[in-house]
Amino acid sequence: MNKKSFGVSFWMLLAALVLYLNYSQSKKTPDEQISYNMFRTYLDAGKIVAVEIVKDEFIKGSYRSEGKSVNFKTPYLDDSELIKDMQKNGVDYSGKTGGKWLSNLIFSFGPILLFILAWFIFATKMSGGSKQIFSFGKSRAQNAVKVETTFADVAGCDEVKDELVEIIAFLKNPKKFEKLGGRIPKGVILYGEPGTGKTLLARAIAGEANVPFFSASGSEFVEMFVGVGASRVRDLFQMAKAAAPAVIFVDEIDAVGRHRGAGLGGGHDEREQTLNQLLVGMDGFEPNTNVIVVAATNRPDILDPALLRPGRFDRHIHISKPNIKEREDILKVHAKKCKMAPDINLEVIARRTPGFVGSDLANIINESALLAARKDKDAIELVELEEAIDRVLAGPEKKSRVMRDSEKKIICYHESGHALVAKLTPDGDTVHKVSIIPRGPALGYTLQLPLEDRFIASKDELVNKIKTLLGGRAAEKIVFKQVSTGASNDLEKATEIAHSMVTQFGMSSRVGPAVFKDSQNSVFLGMDISKGSRISEKMKQIIDEEIRKIIIKAEREAEIVITKNRKYLDALAQELEKREMLDSDDLDKIMNGEKLAPIIEPPAKKENPSDAEIAEGNIKASPELKAGDEKKTHDNEQKETA
Repeated sequence: MNKKSFGVSFWMLLAALVLYLNYSQSKKTPDEQISYNMFRTYLDAGKIVAVEIVKDEFIKGSYRSEGKSVNFKTPYLDDSELIKDMQKNGVDYSGKTGGKWLSNLIFSFGPILLFILAWFIFATKMSGGSKQIFSFGKSRAQNAVKVETTFADVAGCDEVKDELVEIIAFLKNPKKFEKLGGRIPKGVILYGEPGTGKTLLARAIAGEANVPFFSASGSEFVEMFVGVGASRVRDLFQMAKAAAPAVIFVDEIDAVGRHRGAGLGGGHDEREQTLNQLLVGMDGFEPNTNVIVVAATNRPDILDPALLRPGRFDRHIHISKPNIKEREDILKVHAKKCKMAPDINLEVIARRTPGFVGSDLANIINESALLAARKDKDAIELVELEEAIDRVLAGPEKKSRVMRDSEKKIICYHESGHALVAKLTPDGDTVHKVSIIPRGPALGYTLQLPLEDRFIASKDELVNKIKTLLGGRAAEKIVFKQVSTGASNDLEKATEIAHSMVTQFGMSSRVGPAVFKDSQNSVFLGMDISKGSRISEKMKQIIDEEIRKIIIKAEREAEIVITKNRKYLDALAQELEKREMLDSDDLDKIMNGEKLAPIIEPPAKKENPSDAEIAEGNIKASPELKAGDEKKTHDNEQKETA
């Protein structure tokens, strides 16, 4: 909305408010209503002071009563003697030929009409034009035919691309499959964790298939007006059917495709009406319409079952996190846009980023480029990539955060406890880095990286994870005889793992091989209330006891490891306090009893170097030295030569 239209609307609303207040103020002092006979009586008695005659409506004026002037109002009658009598009694009178019905109408309905007009102007400007204010039911899908993204820009999901290539082949040459009796799929849903590349794959479909591509977001269908979402769905499907073969892409379909009947009230709402129209639209296509609906979501568990059945979304394609080879390919795609140092091996970076998705890897390359530019470098080096990984994992460094020496010592032993337990735990993940430099909300961190990608975990591996998490707390108890608040996040993660072991993975002998999910794990509150909890109070108590048992046992084992290797804990903490960061090689040297390389401090810059330092060649002579200083330096050099 521009400034001009805003100013017009503002002044119109202000005028309407003034008129309304004026009219309401005039209504606060109404005139006394008297009959016409009473008016004639007062006139004959000489009490009438002034009169205003409004023909065809009323007569109003004032009369004297007990020394006071009283306003009155009486109906108008066709009295031919009235004017003569008023002249006879010396009454000051006036008259109007027209009535006030028009002014009363303006005062009564003018503010409302002005408000409606101002709202019309505002809504028109916000909608982009006078025509668009009545086009709520039109689809806002974008026809993205000229998308430049192709499958060459998508790395790390070859199997998914093979499935989508088949969809594109359906669209380009449907007769190839129809002659064998095959039916073109009506819908494909891409689901996976955020950042795995679902929207990028959909854009690649548009770039690979030379067909109209209609893209829309799930939230675009839902509006404040009832029926707008369903109307937009109908319009979108009509557009795609007219342009067939075509592809419809609905991003974040969970905004409109949630499970029906999951609300507390159980009533019908706008979103469910939109979903019903979407179901009818997908199922209403003729067999050979050649229109495919591609949807993306990271919450497939909340979608309505009717939306996922064959005949609507025939294919469900899961996009998982990339493995080490796929991470390397993704890094290569993003590294093409940046200038990298020739000695950088992206395979090393891929090994150090387990669990990262495509968006995380793209962010690493971008952050490293920003760091290199900040340092005025010509290319991205390994140091920037390492710093970018730490930034993505834990946030930027906060070296300005000043800590007391006692707090710093506690953090050193805490992180050393994590590292020591992880190093001495069999089949544990490799400790890559230990740091006490604050990053984000963390005062320090211990980074563990697996040697290879893992897809399942055994009971011993989960217990070892809990033991490593509690290693920092155990070190504090042994060294300082008390614990601090620094282990709160460790306890939260350990409790979460233990809870999953007992309630989901069947790793407790007392609970047994059964899954127990309470109402807090469900996504719909309405369903939880209707179904109720399936866990008895006795079983809840057993679950709590088993979780506590696992955590206490893991903490005792961590304390035993630290007690037996106290000398290594002290050595790690001392070196960590000096250097603030230790890598895997430093940890191995400390565990083997070797000494680390001395810390090299950067040479301090001296503004006025002495003559002896310049003569010895430690400091380069300044071009601003005087001639006498240069001669003195030369003489010193000759003496030293002699």
